[in-house]
Amino acid sequence: MILIIREPATSEEIEEMLKTWEVFIKIAVDIERKVIAGGGVRHYECEQELLKDGSRQRDIWGADWSPSTQEIVFESIINIRPSQNNRSMVIRSPEIRERVTQITQQLLGGL
Repeated sequence: MILIIREPATSEEIEEMLKTWEVFIKIAVDIERKVIAGGGVRHYECEQELLKDGSRQRDIWGADWSPSTQEIVFESIINIRPSQNNRSMVIRSPEIRERVTQITQQLLGGL
């Protein structure tokens, strides 16, 4: 199940999102609206939920987040964006990585 997280996630929400992969959560982060969709099998599914919720595709970046280590892996096929100077699955921009990190820590890492 994919959840849209606007406020710091509860432990129940984290557990629900962990049901898909058990040790990490696929997330899509809207760096402008500061909203996360998480819990899907693919980042694309999370991205689609944010688009339905009013996000702009150019503002959404994919990553994986591990609750046990608080580690973020900035790699997703949705990050391939030649038009935004990101030609890799990995988020190359230090500024975007920092925004994804801050939003993820604020909404998912506060448990």
